[in-house]
Amino acid sequence: MASEAPTNGTSGNPQPWWVASDLDGFFGLVIDNLIQFLLILALCTGVLGFDGDLVLGTILPGAALSILIGNVYYSWQAQKLSAKEGRTDVTALPYGINTVSLFAYVFLVMMPVKMMAMKGGATPEDAAKLAWQVGLAACLVSGVIEFLGSFVAEFIRKHTPRAALLSTLAGIAISFIAIDFAMKTFEAPLVAMLPLGVILTTYFSHARMPFRIPGGAWALILGGGMAWLLYAMGEASPVAAANVTAAADSVGFYLPVPVLGDMLEGLQQPMMMDFLVPIMLPMGLFNILGSLQNIESAEAAGDSYPTAPCLAVNGLGTVVAAAFGSCFPTTIYIGHPGWKELGARSGYSVVNGVFFTFIALFGLTGLVNSIIPMEAGMAIVLWIGIIITAQAFQTVPKEHAPGVAFGLFPAIAGWGVMIIGTTLGAAGTAKGDFGLAAVVLGKPETFVAAGLHIEGLVALSQGFLLSAMIWAAISVHLIDKAFKSAIIWALIGAVCAFFGFIHAGSLTPSGAVYDLGWATGWRWALGYVLCAGFFAFMLWWSGKTNQETATPSA
Repeated sequence: MASEAPTNGTSGNPQPWWVASDLDGFFGLVIDNLIQFLLILALCTGVLGFDGDLVLGTILPGAALSILIGNVYYSWQAQKLSAKEGRTDVTALPYGINTVSLFAYVFLVMMPVKMMAMKGGATPEDAAKLAWQVGLAACLVSGVIEFLGSFVAEFIRKHTPRAALLSTLAGIAISFIAIDFAMKTFEAPLVAMLPLGVILTTYFSHARMPFRIPGGAWALILGGGMAWLLYAMGEASPVAAANVTAAADSVGFYLPVPVLGDMLEGLQQPMMMDFLVPIMLPMGLFNILGSLQNIESAEAAGDSYPTAPCLAVNGLGTVVAAAFGSCFPTTIYIGHPGWKELGARSGYSVVNGVFFTFIALFGLTGLVNSIIPMEAGMAIVLWIGIIITAQAFQTVPKEHAPGVAFGLFPAIAGWGVMIIGTTLGAAGTAKGDFGLAAVVLGKPETFVAAGLHIEGLVALSQGFLLSAMIWAAISVHLIDKAFKSAIIWALIGAVCAFFGFIHAGSLTPSGAVYDLGWATGWRWALGYVLCAGFFAFMLWWSGKTNQETATPSA
């Protein structure tokens, strides 16, 4: 996408708030966030059993309010950077709902709370309300952790190799984003493959699209048109007139309202402590790391933003979400290089925030999806995942590429664990046997016999944001023969593993769970210590060898 040429002066005048290519960035970001809204709607009603009015009237408006706050701030921040550096090619950091936290809080916090409450005799309605209240508390905890983390995050960022930060992000992009949307694309080829072709043509070839209509808009128009054409022909289609009519019934006016009482109820629940250490604290830490990685990704693309204010706003935005009824943290979004490549600047972010505030206030989420199916816009998000993965290899020194590749493994393992858990859950639902997953997981020898080392998969997946950073950093320092730094990172891995923040855990019918505590991951901790010991030996040996080489022979 051609964009306005950057300037190099220092006039103090910021770039325009809106440029033509902001429209493409808006289409991409709005589709990504819309998918999160649709996931919330589907998971909260279908999995957690929340009342539709709670989701449309409280959760989504609360989420939209936090999205609006972040989008406006990061757009202002981009304008400030543009004025400071005299450039007109500054792209605002994208901001939205944290996808990993969304799944974690649904399947690892709220669903277990509901199940435990029902086992204790609560009605499904009361259990669902309790799950929502604990979800609000979890969201609040996440926001507080990220806000406090803003005071130390820059130190972490300065002492972490770029390859370690970007490879972790690339692992998420290639697994949880690109692969997932690729599968969905080829599951609906008559609707989704044409938009994929449009997006790849637009952003790989940089060809100007007909009538100056952005490629993202063409993808939605053609994908949506194909969906409605199939419906008109009587073929299977993701759209239908009946769906539009049903979605129209949910249209109304839903003003965000504080739910501080429910949030405090969640904080006071005894079950809250069951999830605070094993789930909420690690997720809060991972959100900090994810934000650091996205800030590093933006700097690699040319836009250098201050770390502390970004994380502070992330934390405050999440606190606002919880206070107004949303259980889902908001954060700096993955994809800055992709939006920058599109030519997006500041306006795409503001318009995204306004758009979601509008559809949440009027309950239009379902109606929008009933008219323009998600399949029509998935290619934009798929392309973003591709760009993020490519950037991790393109913006680090060539010799560090193997470290980037190694850093992909933990996130891919995390995706694999999620697929296994989802598959077992689906199989149990299909058979009407909700204990099927527990039975299968109780016989790990069956996995080994089939060639799947599930214990190793879970160990690699637990705390994948941390472990990916650690191993990518170790790899980079070994490539550079910086053995002292490799020792430090191995010892960091040992500490994290010893207390169970990485590797220690198990796969349950509700998904993978952490095993935090004293020495819960001692086996992996010892492995890291042994590696550190070998690196120390190599530090001594290389010094000895270099000394002998430098000493002239008699």
